[in-house]
Parts: sequence; structure tokens; C-alpha cells
Amino acid sequence: MDEVLDVVIVGAGPSGLATAIAAHQAGLAYEVVEKGVLVNSIFHFPRHMTFFTTADLLEIGGLPFVSPYEKPTQMEGLKYYRRVTEAYGLRVTLGEEVLGIAKAVRKFVVKSRNADGEARTRSARNLVFATGYYDWPNFLGVPGEDLPHVSHYYTEPHAFFQRDVVVVGGKNSAAIAALELYRAGARVTLVHRAASLSGSIKYWIKPDIENRIKEGAIATRLAARVLEIRARSVRIQSVRGPEDLPADQVFLLTGYYPDTRLLEAVGVRVDRETLVPDHDPQTMETNAKGVYLAGAVASGRHTGRIFIENGKFHGQAIVKAILDSAHP
Repeated sequence: MDEVLDVVIVGAGPSGLATAIAAHQAGLAYEVVEKGVLVNSIFHFPRHMTFFTTADLLEIGGLPFVSPYEKPTQMEGLKYYRRVTEAYGLRVTLGEEVLGIAKAVRKFVVKSRNADGEARTRSARNLVFATGYYDWPNFLGVPGEDLPHVSHYYTEPHAFFQRDVVVVGGKNSAAIAALELYRAGARVTLVHRAASLSGSIKYWIKPDIENRIKEGAIATRLAARVLEIRARSVRIQSVRGPEDLPADQVFLLTGYYPDTRLLEAVGVRVDRETLVPDHDPQTMETNAKGVYLAGAVASGRHTGRIFIENGKFHGQAIVKAILDSAHP
């Protein structure tokens, strides 16, 4: 008979790993299944990025995160989570995407496929979705959004030295990208749909971007919307009327949202407007018995509410709930 796990955890980000550690410490039979690499979202963050928080708040499993910097770098974060995974010997399968989940008698059947196209089936009494949101950008739905010089992810600035770059967005990621690109010698125009930049921009970033805008180092078009993206320009509509901005590269940093299709497939109710799954914030169990949420997926479109530093505690609550349900 095939092994029936106590829990399958979908997603190997910090919240998924923290849940795996809690399951490991409780003696549960578990497995983490991740379609990408370990902490896939962090891996795809901009190179040389620094976290917005301190190293101690990123720690999971009681293992210290030591950094010489007040706020650690992306590379340090990747190294730390590799070390945690190895220290606990976590059961993690990478490069394998969950394609479907079926409900059977007292268990879930999880179907997946790896990068070689090989199919696999697992059975588990409980499921934890720790899938985050970074894989699903908010599309503008304008012509040209699929052109090769358009990206919803910012990586690094060097390649855009002495080139025209349009950055669309008004929050942290857009502000940081605009500043880095400007300092790398790019000619940057920041386009934002609101009349001012977001008040949620971090306090140490906001004066920098505002001063660069004030001195004209970074051009801005506020209260503007993108109409079309072309091979060498972006057509916008603002209070100035229609305008064509030169663009060798376009970064659409307009945020991300969680994919809830697998959740809904197993009976989880999801609010259509907010994309918040129906769940108990104390146990993180959804309305579908045995299905739990860990990390940012629980916040729906409100992606600024759950971070590593608070999402990492979900795993302990989930494992406690699983143990309590097994021994009522």
C-alpha cells in the first residue's frame, strides 16, 4: 500500500519550510513539494537586494541568521535557508509542480509532474498551501505587454546603462528599481496611475526617490495610465494628454496576486474581490477540513499584510491543529 503522509506542504518558501520544521519536530510524516527552487521567490528577487527587515526576524526553526549588515542581502537569505533545510534534513522535493488534488476517503491525492515530465502521486491526510503570490503578476492588459523587452520582474540595472527605461508602478519595488537604474546610468521615467507615490514606500527609500524626482534625475508621469507598449516606446495618457515615452526596456512593477485554483479545487471558498481564502486565523485551517494556509497566500490581494517575519509562525499553529484533530 502506498504511504499516506500526515501532511503534504505545497511550496518551499520560508513559511513552507517553517511548517516542515514544525511537522518534523512533531514526528509527523510530511513532504514539501516545490515547483521551482528552494525559496523560489527570494531566488527571483533582484540581485543584490536587501531585505526590508533584520536577520533575526527572518530566522526559522530556531537557527540563528548571522549577517554583518543591519538588513541582510538576498544572497545571504538564500544561503541561510539552504543551511536550515540541510540542518533539519527536511524532506523537500524541488522542481516538481502540483497539477491537481483530489479528495478521497480520509485523504487527499496529490498529483504532480517534475521537469522531466514524469508524473507522481502522493496521498496525505492534510494539505498545507504555502504558495505565496510572486509567480502571478498583475497584468495591465494593454497591447504590447508580451513584447520581449517588457518584464514584470526587475533583476539588475547594469544592462540598461545609457538606455531609456520606463518603470510602471508606485510602491517599493518600483521606487527601488528606478533608483538603481538611475544610479547605473539609465534614463528612467517612472509612470504611476495615482497622483502621488504610495505612502507604503519604506521610510528610508521615500526621501531618496522624492529628491531624485524633485531634482529631475528621474522623470515621472503621475496620474498616468499605460495605453500601449511598442518596440521602442510606451504610449501613456496623463493630465498632459497622450504621450509617447522612449523605452528600450519596460518594467511593469504593478504587484502580484496568489493563484487560488488548487485551493478552490479542494473546496476552499475564496472571496472573488480580495482573493482571501476562507480560513481560521488561529489554526490557519480553511473551510475545507484538513486544508491549511501558511504565509502570504492567506492574505489574498493584500500582499503587504503577511511577511516572512509573521508568516513563519503559521506552521506551528497548523501542526498543533493537525495534532489536536488527530487526538480530540
